[in-house]
Amino acid sequence: MTAKKMTTADADANGLDRYTKYIRVRSAEGARFVEFDFAIGDPALFVELIMPKGAFEHFCKNNNVVFMTREQQEAVDAEMQKWRYGEETLMANNHR
Repeated sequence: MTAKKMTTADADANGLDRYTKYIRVRSAEGARFVEFDFAIGDPALFVELIMPKGAFEHFCKNNNVVFMTREQQEAVDAEMQKWRYGEETLMANNHR
């Protein structure tokens, strides 16, 4: 079975173009590879990706991405902390 490459027409038909595509770069500037989070529609639902810088730039242009705002990043981080440690647990209190 071969995978079919998604075209722009396919994306339009699936409604993907109507969603904002977010990224959050996590790697240090000048790193050999760009480590980043990629989300479609909701910044809190993301996948972690790693690409060479050139591929990352092409990916961003091709997907018309938007960088997450500081507020969005903080909300994602807070949600991750809540899921990792809980809200009213001893472990949660150790990480505040």
